[in-house]
Amino acid sequence: MNSSKTLLSKKRFLVTGGAGFIGSHLVDKLLDQKSAVAVLDNLNDYYAPAIKRANQQKHLASANFRFIEGDIRNKEDLERVLSCGPFDYVVHLAAMAGVRPSLSNPDLYMDVNVTGTQKLITALTGSGFSGRFIFGSSSSVYGARSGEQFLETDRVDQPLSPYAASKAAGELACYSAHHTSGLTVACLRFFTVYGPRQRPDLAIHKFAKLIENGQPIEVYGDGTSKRDYTFVSDIVSGIEQSLIYALPGFDIINLGSCAPVDLSTLISCLEECLGKKADILYSPAQLGDVPYTYASIAKARQVLGYQPSTKFRQGVAQFVEWYRSRRGSI
Repeated sequence: MNSSKTLLSKKRFLVTGGAGFIGSHLVDKLLDQKSAVAVLDNLNDYYAPAIKRANQQKHLASANFRFIEGDIRNKEDLERVLSCGPFDYVVHLAAMAGVRPSLSNPDLYMDVNVTGTQKLITALTGSGFSGRFIFGSSSSVYGARSGEQFLETDRVDQPLSPYAASKAAGELACYSAHHTSGLTVACLRFFTVYGPRQRPDLAIHKFAKLIENGQPIEVYGDGTSKRDYTFVSDIVSGIEQSLIYALPGFDIINLGSCAPVDLSTLISCLEECLGKKADILYSPAQLGDVPYTYASIAKARQVLGYQPSTKFRQGVAQFVEWYRSRRGSI
């Protein structure tokens, strides 16, 4: 398979949500490949904007980087960022994230993740964009399952949270745009991404902070729930390959590790890497949570050459190293 570094060099990118966890890692790679990158991000306060500013500190020093602080729902902000084009690729990662917060504010999640996605698509197609559109979707679209791997051909019409519903709706908006305007789209379903710069509300980051500080961690359920944790560099590699493969016009691809880890094992691994024991408080399972996720990555392997390479314990150790290096800096 051709090297993405060769094929993507000097291409022009728009990355929405590019100051966030996954987005900032992707921008790192694109700038390393001498691509021109514009980022649209509203630096919202879902978690500390200072974290996002720190994520892009290195990017701001690059002559190939443009940052536009703005919102995908705002017509003027979209016009500002599109004036930085034309773009060869748009990677749409901007979203309200998180299953549990979406339960208390579903209107906001639908507004940003569905209406915002549609407004971005409308602005792109109206501007004559003829490049490739990558939509950052989620494993949450699969809903509750019972033992088997999640396949891209599975039904996704029973979401268990507004967040999951918003991501499924985003995929439908992408398909509609492909059908009506010819937009070339790949929807990538990410499975529980972790690693350096991970959002502070996610389990590995949240638990690491509490264990490190000698505070109890709250575990919902009995610790047997499983997630297909995927290291962020593997996700970024999958995104890169999705930019250059023979996309048939519209496609949906899982990006996961195909190796679910239960919650008790996650905690044990954090204890080992931190050198500290966790004080665990058990609480009832939370509404909206699924019992497990398990990615089939056969399609990603076949069409992208995708091969996740970071083992879970190795990835947790890298996260802990980053976490300890950043304490007190933001």
